[in-house]
Amino acid sequence: MEQFLGWPLVRQVLGRDRLGRGEAAMSQRSRGLQPRTTTADRVVDSVCPFCAVGCAQKVFVKDEKVVQIEGSAASPVSRGRLCPKGSASKQLVTSSSRVTTVRYRRPHGTEWEDLDRETALDMIADRVIATRKQFWEWEDEKGRRTRRTLGIASLGGAALDNEENYLMKKLYTAMGAIQIENQARI
Repeated sequence: MEQFLGWPLVRQVLGRDRLGRGEAAMSQRSRGLQPRTTTADRVVDSVCPFCAVGCAQKVFVKDEKVVQIEGSAASPVSRGRLCPKGSASKQLVTSSSRVTTVRYRRPHGTEWEDLDRETALDMIADRVIATRKQFWEWEDEKGRRTRRTLGIASLGGAALDNEENYLMKKLYTAMGAIQIENQARI
């Protein structure tokens, strides 16, 4: 009989919680549960990485590990809601199969190798400088001053925010590139 009285329906009918939204719906186990977001050390504001909508996210971090990602209610875009991809973005960050090193395959190579970050950044810088130098134009075919390179172009991703796009535009313009576009504008 005691086990029967432990059923939620019986607690609802016999108790004060007639609608079954409080005590009647809780079990002994559920009374002790708490959301994993309450134990987070800090909350970081972010933007969903999947599409051009730009839904705001709150990233809950505990012991320098992501424990939860939720939509931000302060976002005028999504008002706290996320699509299925955005809702699953915690898996993108915490997956054991996520690549967290710089991977490089040499020209005509068949195998990938790991590079340290400094080596990879140096390789990128060397190639940008060489490309800029090789394709630099001081003037066009009519003698008009251009001071540009046509060997470097940029197509920004739609998940970039305005600040990131602004910085990319400034960087590429400073290098002399003129072919600068963003996916969200196309």
